[in-house]
Amino acid sequence: MLTGLLSSAAALSPGLRAAQAGLAAALGLAVGSFLSVCIHRLPRGESVISPPSHCPGCGHRLGPAELVPLLSYLLQRGRCRHCGAGISWMYPAVEALTAALFFGLVWVGGGWVPALPGLAASALAVAAAGTDLRSRLIPNRLVLAGLALAVPVLGAARPPAAWPWHLAGLGAAGGVLALAALLSRGGMGAGDVKLGGVLGLYLGWPMALVALFWGFLAGALVGVVLLALRLKGRRDVIPFAPFLAVGTAAALFFGARFVGFVWPWG
Repeated sequence: MLTGLLSSAAALSPGLRAAQAGLAAALGLAVGSFLSVCIHRLPRGESVISPPSHCPGCGHRLGPAELVPLLSYLLQRGRCRHCGAGISWMYPAVEALTAALFFGLVWVGGGWVPALPGLAASALAVAAAGTDLRSRLIPNRLVLAGLALAVPVLGAARPPAAWPWHLAGLGAAGGVLALAALLSRGGMGAGDVKLGGVLGLYLGWPMALVALFWGFLAGALVGVVLLALRLKGRRDVIPFAPFLAVGTAAALFFGARFVGFVWPWG
């Protein structure tokens, strides 16, 4: 289990791998568009299906030409075509980021099937990072959806023998974050613990711990910078889901190499 996505990269010819990665990027744009809706609506307790996408300024229902991921935002110069209200930069950012992650994971993973758990984990991480940044909340519905999706995704992408390793990832990540939440006395919330556990389920052992290592490191570095610049105080809470997302990406792309470097006897 110490081998990661890199070990399967040679499974496909370069041309076929590039074609699959390109399709993954297109899918990532569409998934990112849906994640943007989730980020906007889930913290408010709203449905992500109804009502259909509309301008938050004037309420106009968006047409097909206004729903093309990334391109619509660029052509409309970040404003509604009907009322001129500004459109949040988070929408194109989430779409572009998700597309880039999907492209990279399928390219590095050597195809769709090996990359499936990483695709699901990255989508969940991006959505949770967005809700945490925007609303200081990681909705239970988002985490439960990620947990429910894990069963078919892991069932399709991993053999039964690998399931104990994925369950170990859930237990390790959830346990470490639960301990951190207790020690921080409110500095880390239950949402972070639940999210980390589900991400650990997708990543498996030991990649779940790799994700936590890089997530904690990124959080510590950013925290030091914010304190040094006096943008945050010692008692201010900094959303942790974005750092979990960074750690998840690091584990997906570089986890196998990192584990091989720190534990070459594995």
